[in-house]
Amino acid sequence: MNIYLKEPTLEEYWYEQKILSDPLAMKYNTGWNVSYEGYHYDTGCIDYPQEKWEQNYLKRKETNRYFAYVVRKEDNEFVGYVNFHFNPKRNRYDCGILIEPNYQGKGYGKEALKELCKVAFNNYNIDALYDDFEESRNAFKLFEDVGFSKIGEYISQKFNKDITIIEICLKKEDFIQ
Repeated sequence: MNIYLKEPTLEEYWYEQKILSDPLAMKYNTGWNVSYEGYHYDTGCIDYPQEKWEQNYLKRKETNRYFAYVVRKEDNEFVGYVNFHFNPKRNRYDCGILIEPNYQGKGYGKEALKELCKVAFNNYNIDALYDDFEESRNAFKLFEDVGFSKIGEYISQKFNKDITIIEICLKKEDFIQ
């Protein structure tokens, strides 16, 4: 394995700020009709000033949200992040992964997603992880390689146009470590 997951200290939140302000990294996040503070429709970037770091750090701890940086072993360089959290509106655990563009295609995403699943299933006793994203993204292949299956689809709006969103799931009993 070339990576490991590290739950960041508050002082390391600079890295999350870096990714959230990078238009290339956040390109997948563009064009959604959302209303949360600091979201930039055209770039997908999200403002994440230092004065919000402690609030988010504490909220993640209080609400049992798992958030970790993906760290390359050879030089301890941060290359992305992973997360999961309980979604009360959908009564499920949603997960996510973001690998910086200059580190994509090197296998870090697959390793990180596997490690995230291990943490969820072994340390948090979660029965299944879910995600959903537009069908046109390359992300499905990554999730499929780890064992996720498509469970449904729906239509959403991106840049005010209809797009197909796929829903995926990995059940604990289907995860091969």
